[in-house]
Amino acid sequence: MKKINLLIDGKEVSVLPGTSILDAAASVGTHIPTLCYLKELGAVSACRICVVEVEGHSELLPACSTCAEDGMVIHTDSRPVRDSRRTTLELILSDHPFVCPTCTRNRTCELQKLADELDISMYYDFYGNPVAPLRGTQSQATEDRSGFSIVRDSQKCIRCFRCVEACDKIQSIRAIKIKESGFETGIVPVMGQSLADTDCVNCGQCVRVCPTGALQVHNDTVRLQEYLQDERKTVVAQIAPSVRVAIGEAFGAEAGSIQTGQITAALRQLGFGKVFDTNFGADFTVMEESTELLEYLKGKKAFPLFTSCCPAWVKFMEEMYPEYTGHLSTCQSPQQMFGAILKTWYAERNHLDANNLVCVSIMPCTAKKAELQRDELKVNGLNEVDLSITVVELISMLKNAGIDLSRLQEEPFDDLLGESSGASAIFGTSGGVMEAALRTVADFLGDAKKTVDFEEVRGFEGVRAAEVSIAGRKLKLAMVSGLGNARKLMDAVKSGKADYHFVEVMACPGGCAGGGGMPVPFDLDCREQRASAMYRIDRNKALRKSNENPVLRQIYAELLDAPGSRKALQLLHTGYKEVLR
Repeated sequence: MKKINLLIDGKEVSVLPGTSILDAAASVGTHIPTLCYLKELGAVSACRICVVEVEGHSELLPACSTCAEDGMVIHTDSRPVRDSRRTTLELILSDHPFVCPTCTRNRTCELQKLADELDISMYYDFYGNPVAPLRGTQSQATEDRSGFSIVRDSQKCIRCFRCVEACDKIQSIRAIKIKESGFETGIVPVMGQSLADTDCVNCGQCVRVCPTGALQVHNDTVRLQEYLQDERKTVVAQIAPSVRVAIGEAFGAEAGSIQTGQITAALRQLGFGKVFDTNFGADFTVMEESTELLEYLKGKKAFPLFTSCCPAWVKFMEEMYPEYTGHLSTCQSPQQMFGAILKTWYAERNHLDANNLVCVSIMPCTAKKAELQRDELKVNGLNEVDLSITVVELISMLKNAGIDLSRLQEEPFDDLLGESSGASAIFGTSGGVMEAALRTVADFLGDAKKTVDFEEVRGFEGVRAAEVSIAGRKLKLAMVSGLGNARKLMDAVKSGKADYHFVEVMACPGGCAGGGGMPVPFDLDCREQRASAMYRIDRNKALRKSNENPVLRQIYAELLDAPGSRKALQLLHTGYKEVLR
């Protein structure tokens, strides 16, 4: 396709037809600020911060939604452009609370960053007179803390509509909507309900795209501090696979930097009695899920089998496709399996009172907080996991305690429940659960190839299909990330247009690497770098299959008999709404 030529701030630019002015400017290193545009959402064109001057046009045009045209002459930093951006931003700030020091997004807020970039705090007119930001009538504020995962604070909303677009276009949930117009415009749960009463699945993608603190993770750090200060309690941490490849970003490291040993050291400084690895629980999940898949292959159940590691996906299935909950793996998530083993086998072996063991999971996921509320996830009357905090919450705790992750020496996990395979390390990326299970299934079936790397299931597309051969048996597989894509796949399965044996679904685009509890802001490239780091961890592991984990073998021998046994089903499996009814 022939390119078009234009001038941007005097620079010659050549781009393909249909390219936005915003992207054309970025291609030559010219930054145009915006508060509503995200590449994955497309042009929302709500904030009007990205306006530019185009010669021949009487009005300033939004760069995000205006296509570049051949011969255009564009000015991105002229006096009219600067004045317009400053006025627009001042109007946004005039209806925004000045509570930055106490806001969860302080120092990562895009509005704060832009105000600093445009020097809105105080500037001077042509005559040297100080001009303060505008202040005016404040719109009515509401706060919704009805859910276990997400808090909605309307006073911090800047009406960029990113959250509505993400919930609709990416996740297809449509739990929130735009109400009214003009000054009364706002974001509200559908039908005026609280967020907890909608179809919200707690995925946190709305939190991830929110440029301010209008949507934030339900903060459980105060509860955690109370546990840590209770001398009667032994507080145990478990760290999810993707946490170790993302948390360093908040301390100056590049995306995909592996910080496993530093997190372990930091958690001990915070006061955790033991620091273990959720990957250990993931190895258990692989063992149980692989055994379950073998039952399907023997014809004891009708295909397809869907993975169950992602609680947002499980809730989506229960609410949207309840007739298919019988096809969900009954395996608990790695977080929950870890907690079950901790409060039974580990407690007994170490002569600990399970009542005084507090299991805290550190997750990339906001939905894990809601998962803890499921009544069926208990062991001997106790919660398997007592508290779940996100990476964002842990970062806040570390900074408040003056702990700089980048300066810590690496420390290992504590013994036994810190042992894991390479297979569990890739659980945090789309396709990772699938690949981990295939490695063990191949061993269980005695596959002569002894395959370890199933690269055909890897990738970053929202829906991927693959076919693999194990021990002479062909398996049709699907890997899905993003609930909008999951809906498409489920509709295809429901209509008979799709036929798979095994399907992995993760609610967040890219898998847990793109979770709603991860450091913000981040983009698609960041998710790929995090995923690549998890594959590096896998490659460097001495044991790369879950069934090779010696501690799992010991626990099966001492407590569970075998994968899929009656004892394993009682302790490590669960049920779902449609099935439980």
